[in-house]
Amino acid sequence: MDIRKVKKLIELLEESGISEIEISEGEESVRISRYPQPGTVNVAAAPMAFAPQVAAAAPVAPAAGTAPALPPASRGQQVTAPMVGTFYSGPAPGAKSFVEVGSEVKAGDTLCVIEAMKMMNQIESEFAGRVVSVLVENGNPVEFGQPLFVIEE
Repeated sequence: MDIRKVKKLIELLEESGISEIEISEGEESVRISRYPQPGTVNVAAAPMAFAPQVAAAAPVAPAAGTAPALPPASRGQQVTAPMVGTFYSGPAPGAKSFVEVGSEVKAGDTLCVIEAMKMMNQIESEFAGRVVSVLVENGNPVEFGQPLFVIEE
């Protein structure tokens, strides 16, 4: 599938009121959704043109220093990144963060925003509890599955 066609589909999604579109051409298919579903990964549905971009983002995670932040996981549940993108702790530059260490959250509360392909995706908590740790700094790139928060129930 041509990358120009994928870009046109993204533009169509942004301009219209629809939240999801799926197109198949032969054996290739692409699904574009405005709102990611928790626990769902559609990496296999992405066209081959996106594979190099995902692979190029992989070396960023070790540089972000996520390895030392993993031990607090034993104290609570981890919220991981459902996609590759840029982590933002608040809704706009200079705005107050959605949550901070010590914040009480309920299931469905917005924790952060991940920008992917110029689209802002709100990441919501899957469970209720208290934020014990924020593992990523504002504006840093994140990788799929990278721990973002630790929430103690």
